Parts: sequence; structure tokens; C-alpha cells
Amino acid sequence: MGVKAGSVINRLLYDKGHLTKPSHPTEAKAVANTILTHLTSGRLRKAVSILFSSPFPFHFSLYAHLFHLCSSSRAVLEARKVESHLVTFSPTPPIFLLNRAIETYAKCGSLGDARELFDEMPQRDGGSWNAMIKAYSQSGRPEDALVSFLDMNRAGFLPNEITFAGVLGSCAAVLEFWVSRQVHGLVVKYGFGGNVILGSSLVDVYGKCGVMSDARRVFDEMENPNDVSWNIIVRRYLEMGDGMEAVMMFFRMLVAGVRPLKYTFSNALVACSSAFALVEGKRIHGVGVKMGFEDDEVVLCSLIDMYVKCGKLEHAHAIFDQPHSKNLISWTSIVSGYAMSGQTWKARELFNEMPERNVISWNAMLAGYTRYFQWEEALDFIFLMRNTTKDRDQVTLGLILNVCAGLSDVEMGKQVHGFIYRHGFCSNLFVGNGLLYMYGRCGNLRNSKTVWFHQISPSRDTVSWNSLLTNYASHHLSELAMTIFYEMQCETTPNEITFATLLSACANIFALQQGKQIHGFMIRNGYIIDTVVRGALVDMYSKCHSIEYAFMVFKGGTSKDAILCNSLILGCCYNNRTRQIFKLFHLMKEEGIKPDHITFRGILYACTSEGLVELGKQYFESMSNDYGIIPRLEHYECMIELYSQCGYMDELETFVRNMPFDPTVPMLTKVVDACKRHGCLRFGQWAVQRLNNRSI
Repeated sequence: MGVKAGSVINRLLYDKGHLTKPSHPTEAKAVANTILTHLTSGRLRKAVSILFSSPFPFHFSLYAHLFHLCSSSRAVLEARKVESHLVTFSPTPPIFLLNRAIETYAKCGSLGDARELFDEMPQRDGGSWNAMIKAYSQSGRPEDALVSFLDMNRAGFLPNEITFAGVLGSCAAVLEFWVSRQVHGLVVKYGFGGNVILGSSLVDVYGKCGVMSDARRVFDEMENPNDVSWNIIVRRYLEMGDGMEAVMMFFRMLVAGVRPLKYTFSNALVACSSAFALVEGKRIHGVGVKMGFEDDEVVLCSLIDMYVKCGKLEHAHAIFDQPHSKNLISWTSIVSGYAMSGQTWKARELFNEMPERNVISWNAMLAGYTRYFQWEEALDFIFLMRNTTKDRDQVTLGLILNVCAGLSDVEMGKQVHGFIYRHGFCSNLFVGNGLLYMYGRCGNLRNSKTVWFHQISPSRDTVSWNSLLTNYASHHLSELAMTIFYEMQCETTPNEITFATLLSACANIFALQQGKQIHGFMIRNGYIIDTVVRGALVDMYSKCHSIEYAFMVFKGGTSKDAILCNSLILGCCYNNRTRQIFKLFHLMKEEGIKPDHITFRGILYACTSEGLVELGKQYFESMSNDYGIIPRLEHYECMIELYSQCGYMDELETFVRNMPFDPTVPMLTKVVDACKRHGCLRFGQWAVQRLNNRSI
């Protein structure tokens, strides 16, 4: 029955002749007992039906009880009948009952009924306004809750703790920092500064607004923060990316003698994961065992994830093997751990054993394949996924597009594009960026432009612009990439990846002045010049034959890695500063930076340029003996060039004959030229014969 709350029609359902009292005092009591009997048996609808058909009023406590049950059962039709009967037989019902009716409508998701009843109330009190503010807040309309709070103040009603709790929750929902500060002032003004619930709400809203200094100040001013308060401050530090401070607050909580909630344990462990804080994670693990949280699913899953992220898969697996620890979340965490650490074969074994899977499980396995460029395995897995489940989301599609890019299979990418269009994923920015990346990597700039202008144009972000820049820069359209950068600044803020891409483009076209401008732009605007950008700067200055600037950038960094060192080593190769290469190699050893195959390519080039045969031989042998690096084709070519150039023909012959593979045509050509130059006929004839055989 569609009775509307608070309507005039409801008030006129019965004329004055119907407003009768029960013929005997026991009649109302008997009907009330019948109603209570039905309620005790869980027959709310029957109980309300009896009440609605009764032509006399009942005790107010029965209406209050019925509103409570309607609220917990989300029974809006029954709530309307109860309210209709109340206002019909009680012309001036108590305000507290109408307030309960408003709260019930809000709990049932019928905000229209709540507002209609509120507007028609002949009298209101602070509880009425609180009920309406709470109704808006719980119904996902925080702006209306804040407007109601202003109206409440204009109407002359003083707010209380309940009011402020609802208002602060609404401020947090819409990130209204300045309104929160004003409400904070009112909280103090009206004497509620010591209220732990309001203090926690203030910490929460300041934290969500990203102002952790204010959140921490409020928290430190609280005399006795409870477990909820501590959970909030830990959570907000975690969300702001300050994992170590979140962990420290967790330990402060223990020192204060407050028992953590299971979610506080979980948040602290996630913070350890984000900060790779293994030692602190182990301590929290120990505390959790002592406090009896070792069997809690939420804590167990967070422990597994923490050990996975900190690179301790054996610890994660030990927890996973404990009784009662296997569920969908923990299965997915352990599969993801092995997959993302490169042990995709182990991850696949566990994945195949999973009793149930969801889309996150499938994505975790696929992400492992794509991270380690196992494109064929990824493709087989995609076919298995297509034949096994219909579960897929934007992450799945993004990973599949990544596989298409890795395989340079634009036709498969087009098929995925068609699927995206048919199933309504076109408006998803993550998927749109994946399409942009795929078409760019496959060299299909025409379709890349189509995606750019028609699919992601309204919502593109920095990632979108970076993808477009990378597409043009990687296809040597560096001038166009620079033009796009200037357009980008009108729409979004560049980041470090943007500048690394642009510097690479400048290096490709030897645009020193533009590269300097980009470098200056980053410094003036306070951008962090991380290792990646520093390497791009070194590469750009080196290729533009401004090696002194490259050295200045290199020395300006506090941390160095193999990629940065390699950039400068190759830069020295470009600029004939070969003696500097040996110094850089010794610097790498002093700072504990492990060289790779690129490092040794530069070292061998330097030996060739300087004619240092014995030193080159030592470096070549040390690759496998000291660093476990298998020499590649280019390293063998460097050694052949070194021996040939310096006339070490016996060493050259021994080296070429003992190579673990047949010499290539360019190698044989170099050998023949060296033999002619140095008069080595026998070895030259051997090389010519091999060269002729390769040509047939």
C-alpha cells in the first residue's frame, strides 16, 4: 500500500467519527498484545496491518518500537503505515516520535518521505534537525546536510554532539576543509572540545582533506583517544603515503595501552608493505599473535601481503599454509606475490589449485606475465580466461592491451578495442590510456589519434598526455612531441615521466637549447629530479655534445644506480672521453653499484679506443667470472674490434675459433679486413671460406 508520509490525505483518512476510543480499556491492551505477539514471532507486516486497521490510538512506546523494527528491517511501507496511524489518532504526537519516523525513513532509503515529514512538523526540536542532517549524511547527500546545518542555526537551535558528528562526516565526504575549520571552532565554542567522538571526526576530516598537520594537532590534544581514534590516525597517515608515520602511531597506541582493532592491525601492516618495513612488520606480527589476532582473516591477509611486498615469500607462504588462513583474498595475495616476483611458474601452480577465483585473481596472474614480458604465456592465459570465465574489468582489459603492445599485434589490439566499445568500457580513462599505449607501441599512430580525439578527449589526464608524447618520441617525431608538450600545459600538469620522455626526444634531434629549457623549467617549478630524469638529462646532454653539463647533472644526484652510470658511460663514448669511463667504473664498484651488460659495452669500447688489449681481455673475462653476466653479441664484436685494431692476430684467431657460436657475417668481414691489413694469410683464408659458406 503506497501511503505517503506526512501527507494531508493521511491526516484525513478518518473523520472525527473515526477518532474513537476503545469501547473497553482492555480492548486496546488486547490488540497491543496481539501486535507484540506477531512482532515477537518476526511477523512485522502482520503486526503493522493490525495496527493500521485499529480505529484507536496506542501507547507511544508501541509506535517507537515499531519504528525501530521498521528501520532495522528497511520496511518503508510499514513505516508509512505506522506514521499514518500515529498522526491520525494523535493530532499532536510527541516530537521525539516524529524524529524516530524521520530516522526510519532515512534508514529505509526514502529521503523524500523524511523531508516531507520534517517540513510538515508543526513543531521541531534539535533532535528533528539532527535527524534530518543525519538522514542527508547517510543518504550520500552531504551538501544538503551542510545546508540543513546552516538552516538549523538560522532557526535558533543550538547544535549538540550528534549535530556536529553528522556535519563533520558530511565535510569529510565532500572534503570541505574550510567549513570543517569553522565547525571545529563551533565545537570548541559550545564546550565539546573534549568529546572523543568529535575529536576523532575532526582527525578524520582533516586527514581526508590531506592536512595531516591539523589532524595530528587535534589528535595530540585529545586526552584519551580510544581505539577508533587511533585507527583513524593510522589510516589517514597510510592514505597520505606516510607509511612509516602510520607504523609509528601504531606502536604509540600500544604504549598508550589501547588495544588495537583488527582493522588497525591491518592498516599498520599495509603501511609496512608500502614502506617495505620488514622489521616493523615482524614486530606487528608478533604483537598480533600475542593479542590473539593470528586467526583473524583480515589480519592474516594483511600479513601475507606485507611479507610478499617485503620480498619474504617463504614467510608469506608459511602463514598461508596455516589452518583457517586460506580464503579467496589470501589465495589471490600469494599468487600475486609469486607472479610479481618473477616466479610465474609457482604462481601458476597455486592459481590452478585455487578452489575459487574472482577477476582480481585472474588479473594478478596476468599482471605477473606482463611484468616480466612473458608475452606468449600471457596470450595463452588470456585464451584460458576467455574460455573459463566471464569476469573481466578495466584492469583486465588494460593488461590485455599491454600484451598486444608487447607482441606488437595490432590486429588483436583492434579486436580488444571492439570488445571495449561493445561492452561500454569506452568512457573508462584507464582503458583509454591502454588503447593509446597499445596503438603507439604497434606503430599505428592513426588509430592512436582516433583514440586521443574521440575516446579520451573529455577526461584525459597526465598519463594520457605522457602516452601520446611517448608515441611520437619513440617514432622519432620529436619536433611534434615538443609541440604537444606546450599544448599539454594548458590542460594538465606535467610530471617526471613527461620530462624524461621530452628529454629523450631532445636527445634524438640534438636539441640542446630545448633540453636546457626543459631542465630549467623543472628547476624553476620545483620538480623532483629523480634517478630516471637525471639519467635522461645525462643522456640528452651527452648526445648533444655537452658532456660537461652531463657530468654536472651526474654529480648533483645523491643516489646513483646502474642506469644513471650507464647513461654517463655511453655519453663518454659519444664524446671520446674514454678515460673517464674507467673512473666511472671504479666509482660504481666503490658505491656497490652492480654493472650490467651495457656497462661492459662501454668499458670494452673504451679499451678499444685506448688500445688497451690486456685490460680489455681482463674486463671481458670478469663479466662472467666476477659478475655472472653472460657476454652478448656486442661484447664479442668489441673484442674482435680490439684485437683487430691493435694487430693481436694470434689472440684474435684463438678468440674467434673458441666463441660459443658461429661468427656472424660482420664479424667475419672484420676478421678478413684485419688479416689483409696485418698479412695473416692462413687465418684470412679460413675467414673467407667461412664468409663464403655463410653467403651461400
